[in-house]
Amino acid sequence: MENPAQYSQLIKQKARELDFLDCGIARAETLENDKERLKAWLENGFHGEMGYMENHFEKRVDPRKLVDGARTLIIVLQNYHTDAIQSDPQAPLVSKYAYGKDYHKIVRKKLKTMLSWMQTEFGEVSGRVFVDSAPVMERAWGRLAGLGWIGKHSLLLNRKYGSFFFIGVIVSDLDLSPDKPMNEYCGDCTRCIDACPTNAILPGRSVDGSRCISYLTIELKKDSIPEEFRQQMENRVFGCDICQDVCPWNKNSHTHSETGLKPRPGLLEMTREDWINLDEQSFNRIFEGSAFKRTKYSGLRRNIDFLNSK
Repeated sequence: MENPAQYSQLIKQKARELDFLDCGIARAETLENDKERLKAWLENGFHGEMGYMENHFEKRVDPRKLVDGARTLIIVLQNYHTDAIQSDPQAPLVSKYAYGKDYHKIVRKKLKTMLSWMQTEFGEVSGRVFVDSAPVMERAWGRLAGLGWIGKHSLLLNRKYGSFFFIGVIVSDLDLSPDKPMNEYCGDCTRCIDACPTNAILPGRSVDGSRCISYLTIELKKDSIPEEFRQQMENRVFGCDICQDVCPWNKNSHTHSETGLKPRPGLLEMTREDWINLDEQSFNRIFEGSAFKRTKYSGLRRNIDFLNSK
């Protein structure tokens, strides 16, 4: 009979077989330090209109409230980095993570495959999979699982892989050997802070989400983006990669091999005029099954018009 350490090694081997960048394990417990940070972040209103961040606070900081009998969290990293770029230098810019199909479905499917394999391999195992769609603090767990440290831009950073990855989680009642947290390696570097055009990155590895371009172009549901940001959008129409693009650790990033995340046909070839003239029918055709559906056509149209109005 395998022991927790052997189980852990088998799970990490399976993660590699599923083409995840890396896999780490953390013990299910209350995130005491992150609990206080989250509380202060919410009290300062840094979540903007993301009211869902206030919901299920106790579940967010204690995974044992999500899965009965939870003992460990299995954390995986899914690479989404690509060197592919949009062909028209004047076209509105799109975050790399949205080039392909909706990552939630892709990573969730792979995690369900892993959980099913665990149940076959180890016997009766109870667990749930999470991909950025439930009250789980993925970055905090990634740090505790030894997969990186929290950078000054508040993202999980890995010395080998950078930060262009999604984080998936399995909360399980399986007894596993936890990994040790990684040391921090940002040092005195402030490139992400200096490069952020909206000054959203704050001291203490925190971000004022209400000022982040990703929030303004995706999460903000108002009919218009606040005028104070008109000269600060850097031609971004959906998401933002600026703080990651300037990070020295992302020099280590390599192109992913996940078919579903490859750029959808025609997206990178869209010209500035194509974007300006985008109608709802074209939106539904080009962005079917993608992360763009989060803004719907009306939200993307608002973003396009904001970039092209004076």
